[in-house]
Amino acid sequence: MNILVSGGTGYIGSHTVVELIAAGHSVVIVDNLVNSNEETIDKIFKISGVKPIFYKVDCTDHIKLEAIFKLHQFDGIIHFAGLKAVGESVSIPLAYYYNNLVSTINLSQLAIKYGVNKFVFSSSATVYGDQKVPFSEDMELLPTTNPYGETKAMSERILKDTAQVNKDFKVSILRYFNPVGAHSSGLIGEQPNGIPNNLMPYIQKVANKKLPILSIYGNDYDTPDGTGVRDYIHVVDLAKGHVLAIEKLLDSVEVYNLGTGIGVSVLELLTAFEKANKIEIPYKIVGRRPGDISNSYADATKAYDKLGWKAEKTILDMCKDTWKFEKSNKA
Repeated sequence: MNILVSGGTGYIGSHTVVELIAAGHSVVIVDNLVNSNEETIDKIFKISGVKPIFYKVDCTDHIKLEAIFKLHQFDGIIHFAGLKAVGESVSIPLAYYYNNLVSTINLSQLAIKYGVNKFVFSSSATVYGDQKVPFSEDMELLPTTNPYGETKAMSERILKDTAQVNKDFKVSILRYFNPVGAHSSGLIGEQPNGIPNNLMPYIQKVANKKLPILSIYGNDYDTPDGTGVRDYIHVVDLAKGHVLAIEKLLDSVEVYNLGTGIGVSVLELLTAFEKANKIEIPYKIVGRRPGDISNSYADATKAYDKLGWKAEKTILDMCKDTWKFEKSNKA
């Protein structure tokens, strides 16, 4: 298939492009580079031997986006492009609503107009809100803790409503949990601009002495050690899930959790990183962060039953690959 990947130079997008190429698909990347780097294209080439076509275009720009649809005949779309920091979404909600919703609307409109009938959407476990774990796909959506989660839930509804009235339009919604790790080559991984919003990139910056100390947001949650519990999934496992999702897209709308099904606390992840890489990470406990919940981990049974997908890499794999990437990209 020829697949348009929005946000394809980003963290999860770039790993998915590598796995798509490995599976024999052609890829066209659209990315505004707001939280990524064009050098990623060359790194994808070094890993895969294929240089994907790239357009520096913002998916909220309908005119420029449509020009790409006129140039290429796509079989499917994988939509990653979006702002993604939970805490930041609380402080600048309008930017999140505009960017994340308009990009989904534009891609959906153009998919219908140009007959692109396979659409995989990058959603998030955030849509479950604060409920009893593990989260399963049939749960009610309660994304009331932050605007980021609201944009994901709204985008899901936009795609479901679009599929309902366009019977050839097939949608796979992937709700994933906390992607970490990096490609085993050390060439691509998570490298956010500025101060990281997510835990693992922050740990790797402290480990590499780019930041002085790790801040742990709250140790008074209802969890075994008081720190937040999350379902950390290796980004390569996650990328492979996207390939299977677009290859096996049969029903009008399917929703899948992509996670390990295992909850790991902040302190447990920190300890695993220290153990895997034989390095000590200084940290301090600070106040809770707006929008965070105590527990979030997946029931990933459906993805295994329907897609044949299962997370294979361990927490130690995630920590080792993260540190290898960080050491390989010191600039």
